[in-house]
Amino acid sequence: MAVSLQGKLVVALSSRALFDFEEENLVFEGSDDRAYMRLQLDRLDRIAKPGVAFPLVQKLLSFNTSESNLVEVVILSRNDPVSGLRVFRSAQEYRLAIERGVFTRGRSPYRYLRPLGSVLFLSANEADVRDALAAGVPAARVYPDSARAAQQYPNEVRIAFDGDAVLFSDEAERVFQSDGLNAFIAHETEKAGLPLLPGPFQPLLLALHRLQQASEGFAPMRLRTALVTARSAPAHERAVRTLMEWGLEVDEAMFLGGLDKGEFLREFEPDFFFDDQTRHCDSASLFAPTGHVASGISNPLKRT
Repeated sequence: MAVSLQGKLVVALSSRALFDFEEENLVFEGSDDRAYMRLQLDRLDRIAKPGVAFPLVQKLLSFNTSESNLVEVVILSRNDPVSGLRVFRSAQEYRLAIERGVFTRGRSPYRYLRPLGSVLFLSANEADVRDALAAGVPAARVYPDSARAAQQYPNEVRIAFDGDAVLFSDEAERVFQSDGLNAFIAHETEKAGLPLLPGPFQPLLLALHRLQQASEGFAPMRLRTALVTARSAPAHERAVRTLMEWGLEVDEAMFLGGLDKGEFLREFEPDFFFDDQTRHCDSASLFAPTGHVASGISNPLKRT
């Protein structure tokens, strides 16, 4: 009988997202991949330090029990297979149940996201993230130097999302950037009862909702989600009604009206926060693990 990941929440991430390979990455960028391979092989018995996404992965895997296997984590990396030896060895040392990996030796690995059925891809490589988003997979470029997740909630996976261009489409953000705040408020007030189109991370929120329902009653881990948005009243109504239309909920909603998000995230203490604007990511990364979602009007394609 063929093995299938269908029905599981599948998270794919690069080795630099899971482990702290920043020192090794300097060698890769400064010379060639063979020097990087030699270094990783020389350090095969040196267990890698946890990276920015490590706590999130550790908690998500805790949804798996002897009764049910609900979460699958896969390494999807530009590393070579030799360097992958250290990745798997480090994962085993930390008792992370990671069995699958794809190593492409410098080539973009995003094409393997679809056969995996991944609902999240985390990578430090912006081009790979953009490719994944273009293919319809929720993806974010991690900030490797982000503050690490707090340890105050060991039995909760806490994830925070921006709204426009992340959970929702960038329709309203386009109005704001082209015509200003007053036009944005008028637009959102007029369309308060009309749901926004889904943004790139709506599938992840939907998958988390299914995970919460499937694990009810036996998994030791719980989910807590937050919407952290620059919207304020009266523009908040359309965001709330959109979630209701989708049949989805968040546990907390912060309508900040342009206030800096960083200190609010310090209080929420997420295991990860996702935003489409780098200025918000820069602030958030001082307080929480952060991923930049390169989507929408704020992230035009770079010309080469």
